[in-house]
Amino acid sequence: MNPRPPSPGPPAILRLLLPVLLLLLLSACGRDGSDTDRLTFQAFGTLVDVTLHPAGTHDLRQIESALRDDLEAMHASWHAWEPGALNDTNRLLARGVGFDAPASVLPLIERARELEGLTDGLFNPALGRLVAAWGFHQDDPAGPPPSDATLAAMLADPPRMADIEHDGTRLRGGHPELQLDFGGLAKGLAVARSLELLAELGVEHAIVNAGGDLMTRGEPAGRPWRIGLRDPRGAGVLAAIALGANEALFSSGDYERGYEWEGQRVHHVIDPRTGRPSQGIASATVLHADPALADAAATTLMIAGPGEWPAYARRLGVDHALLVLSDGSVELTPAMETRVDFRQDLEYRLREPGPATGPEPG
Repeated sequence: MNPRPPSPGPPAILRLLLPVLLLLLLSACGRDGSDTDRLTFQAFGTLVDVTLHPAGTHDLRQIESALRDDLEAMHASWHAWEPGALNDTNRLLARGVGFDAPASVLPLIERARELEGLTDGLFNPALGRLVAAWGFHQDDPAGPPPSDATLAAMLADPPRMADIEHDGTRLRGGHPELQLDFGGLAKGLAVARSLELLAELGVEHAIVNAGGDLMTRGEPAGRPWRIGLRDPRGAGVLAAIALGANEALFSSGDYERGYEWEGQRVHHVIDPRTGRPSQGIASATVLHADPALADAAATTLMIAGPGEWPAYARRLGVDHALLVLSDGSVELTPAMETRVDFRQDLEYRLREPGPATGPEPG
């Protein structure tokens, strides 16, 4: 690996970065992909790319059908603004009545409550009304953004996951403005379920990539999978990351969903502290064995900002993270540095998960 640590001064600006995961997976290390099969289809509201090893040993039609049906069922159940189990749950939570939680939604609620506690509310899926106010509860996001008065009212007494009374399978909402939106968690759980389904179908080595967020199963011939990171504003591979068996790689970025308003980019990652799109970090990529945690952590680190993200990484147990700041500079953890092979000579700053530059969160 050729990248060099920065001089004591400010890190050099890295042009044209904002990494997203390449849909083209570089199979096992040193392979050209000829010993793998690939499936590509639309499901879960995104492009799903599945790489299977070895080639010619799987019933591709059966696998695609099973994965597509399972992902579409989860998407319909967990959709934040279309009719389904989550919408029914939100309606009942807002009424404050006790009800039996849909079996498909309960795991999301339980995991979200845990993650909200770990992040002291920085990850808060109960703020669905705030996300909707910014125009993101529609297929094509659009303004106008909420007014300052609207934001002030919403932040005066914001709902939290802790406002949901939870007794076994029984739920009751304790806040009239509570509305769940699992956009920062659902894909992680969906990818995990897809890997479980592949195991049930007898697949030992695979990658499931859902719109750039992915997880591996197995490790062909004991060699790591290599995943490309590319610049979405230009062609070519920025870097490769080596993944072992059963590892997830998830990203969150200001380039994913958004719109232009009065010359400014409005993106979908909302900071619960300000009620506005997060600032300071353009993208965050997290590698972890737990895809749901990786999904939520990528969102959390992006919201935390340049000074605070190491503290939240520590709280979440994240050792492998790579962040691109809004000025184009790159920060990553020492553990992530050992996994990344940059394809261009650039400077970056190493940051250990640990105390932030400001007060410890929580």
